[in-house]
Amino acid sequence: MFVVPPNTNLNLPTALKLTPADDKKTNLITVEQVREFIALSSSKEVRDRYFIINPADTMNEAAQNALLKTLEEPKPFCHFVLLTEQPSALLTTILSRSQIFSPKITGTLDCAPNNNAKIMNFAKQLIAANPRDLPAIANEITKTKTKPREQALAVAATAIELLYKSYFKTKNPKFLTKLPNFITLHKNLSNNGHIKLHLVADLI
Repeated sequence: MFVVPPNTNLNLPTALKLTPADDKKTNLITVEQVREFIALSSSKEVRDRYFIINPADTMNEAAQNALLKTLEEPKPFCHFVLLTEQPSALLTTILSRSQIFSPKITGTLDCAPNNNAKIMNFAKQLIAANPRDLPAIANEITKTKTKPREQALAVAATAIELLYKSYFKTKNPKFLTKLPNFITLHKNLSNNGHIKLHLVADLI
């Protein structure tokens, strides 16, 4: 996965590309497109072949789930390359199964995640929090009267993106050590787990 600006073009040999369909008003990559794309890969490949998805964050959730099994069990010589400006828009299960590169020449390591200041502030608080501070932060995150789960998921996804970018920028392993907890948090929240409980228990 490459965190890059829009319209980035990779010149890879024998590359096939998947982009949102021109005739779709939603500008999304659908599950049907992903399944057709995956079907083009073959177990009979004898040399490297690349499958580029750009921008990867336009895949809807069903499309991302359809891609997941292929990422878990890739066929020999088949390489899936995901280009995105917003890695936090992708499922954490995809992030955890990808090697993530943020080319420094693009300046993307210095770009903040695409979220509002409130979400960013909560994400930074969770990353820096001591265990005793987590209950108070969890209360603040869930205080909203509308869609507390969506807000908690956005906070977790933003924290994951911040940790990835911080690691690639500094090479400090402390950022990587925090990642599994936040990935677990996002997964549990996605599975309708108790919001406050997981905001505390998963990050201790």
